Amino acid sequence: MERALLEVIVQSLADAREAARGGADRLEVVRAIHDGGLTPPLALVSEIAAAVSLPLRVMVRENAGYSTDASERTTLRRAAETFAGTGVDGLVIGFARAGEAEHIRDAAPDMSVTFHRAFDQLNDPLGAIDALAGVRRVDRILTSGGNGTTATRCARLRAYQARAGSRLTIIAGGGVDEEMLAELVQTGAVQEVHVGRAAREGADRGAAVSAARVERLRELLEMRR
Repeated sequence: MERALLEVIVQSLADAREAARGGADRLEVVRAIHDGGLTPPLALVSEIAAAVSLPLRVMVRENAGYSTDASERTTLRRAAETFAGTGVDGLVIGFARAGEAEHIRDAAPDMSVTFHRAFDQLNDPLGAIDALAGVRRVDRILTSGGNGTTATRCARLRAYQARAGSRLTIIAGGGVDEEMLAELVQTGAVQEVHVGRAAREGADRGAAVSAARVERLRELLEMRR
């Protein structure tokens, strides 16, 4: 079975180095992790890109919700274009209003995009997968799998990936702890996993990334049956 990819949220150079040392495959660079991640400073992204060889996806988001407006999209577009010049792997963007996905075409330059957890606010996730698959830049959707038990969420994630097929990659993220990871491994629901708090020591998701914690998660992912 194909090796699962582990993406770790980082918000400092120290986080990035610890994640890389622990065996992360890709990093998501953010600031304000307690707000779900906002646009990080260019200097931080450049610093991390120079220090680690892992692919970087960079959050482009200016408020703690999932809505946006024309003025904010202009700001986001400028930030995205700046990040594109650093050679990062892609951007993390997503908007939702009244249960519908908002377009991102004018918020992202011509580079790969993960549509983030705004997806979990949508009324028709399966229909949204079809719509997002038609947006050329979008290659991934980050989702918690919604509410419910671990088994329910994993079943939903598996259904999402089945709907996406080869068009998009579904990333499991949001409340992915060791129990959830074990279920994902057992069911083979997805091939990519995104972690925040689980890569840190203690219950505070704003704590520093721990290489030992990342290594533990990597080991769990290697236990695929």
